Amino acid sequence: MFKSLKGIFNSNNKDLRKRIYFTLLVLAIFGLGTNIIVPGAKQITQNLSFLDLLNLMSGGSLKTFSIFALGVMPYITASILTQLLQMDILPYFKELKDQGATGRQKINRINRYLGILFAFVQGYIYSVAFMGGTTVEIIKTTIILTAGTALLLWLADQITNKGLGNGVSLFIMAGIVNTLPSTFITAFKDLVVADSFTKVLGIILFVSFIIAYLLILIGVVYMQISERRIPIQHSTRTDSSFSKEQSYIPLKLNSASVMPVIFASAITSVPSLIGGLINKPAFTNFVDNYIVYTSFTGYILYIVLIFLFGYVYTLMELNPKEMSENLDKNRSYIPGITPGEKTAAYLKGTISRLTVVGSIFLIIIASIPLLFSKISSLSSAVTLGGTGLLIVVGVALETYKQLESSIVSRSYQGSRKRRHRR
Repeated sequence: MFKSLKGIFNSNNKDLRKRIYFTLLVLAIFGLGTNIIVPGAKQITQNLSFLDLLNLMSGGSLKTFSIFALGVMPYITASILTQLLQMDILPYFKELKDQGATGRQKINRINRYLGILFAFVQGYIYSVAFMGGTTVEIIKTTIILTAGTALLLWLADQITNKGLGNGVSLFIMAGIVNTLPSTFITAFKDLVVADSFTKVLGIILFVSFIIAYLLILIGVVYMQISERRIPIQHSTRTDSSFSKEQSYIPLKLNSASVMPVIFASAITSVPSLIGGLINKPAFTNFVDNYIVYTSFTGYILYIVLIFLFGYVYTLMELNPKEMSENLDKNRSYIPGITPGEKTAAYLKGTISRLTVVGSIFLIIIASIPLLFSKISSLSSAVTLGGTGLLIVVGVALETYKQLESSIVSRSYQGSRKRRHRR
């Protein structure tokens, strides 16, 4: 890691430094936008509950109702929808998937348009549910929120093309990181500054809170980098070459990452959004008591959805049949497993077992903040671990891998040029 960081300041990596500076500049613009409030809007004082995850991903913009209140979640929703449609639901999307790079470009364009459409619908719902006012004011607020999401998507493209990392992922990560200082400051005030505990006990509790946070962070990093390596052998290689250079299929323990939690949060939030629109006390009370994941039955529904989505999404991303077919095309096989259907069945069984462990891990991570809020007397702004930490770790690891790959590539090209000159 330190070698990679040192390589950034190498004289041969000026272009890489420019990409890093450009990324930081765009992230600073994002941070500025999260503090620009929609004209005429006021901070939401009511408990967001079912929208806490979306508020976290937007850097608290939803709570303050800034121009970036919707964040990039409408685009994420559109991407999830098109991914589902590629599973032979609509032949057109299946054809785009099979077209390779050209098809991906068309799908990305569709995601942009759908994301803007979802942003308008979502912005309208939020404007009605949280702000109210005349029809003209609601439409004006909706247009501003939609424009904010459109600007973020454009900036995300600029990061992806001219900066470092994936722009959409970095915005989500930046939004979460943006809330971390206030979390620790609030925890310090509640535990040390306030008169709830003695000074010594308050300091001990605050230090314990930090240690627990770091331990959860280490656990998340470990689980994110854990993988099962399935050895493969190529028919065109001899046994001696196989023993020297081992090839394998890497299967991550948590291939679905945070997507099952986002799915589950989105589904459990729909009844609450409907309740905010129809404004029926009976329906709202039913949702709050039985559907929202802070209730007992809502929590059971929440973890069941995380488990189911984790299983489905992983099998959707890692299709055992397609993996088996690709091995056949490359004239490769898993030692001891017959190519074809038995290979597909072996891969499916392995992926299924990994998915069970990964989904249980996701449930634990998603449950920690809920359980912490039940047993802790701290304010709701203070959370311990949770989905946000999982997102930050995942995006940080992927960005670091891209940075390391760029440095290694440039070093290799530089050494080739030096040898050529000689």
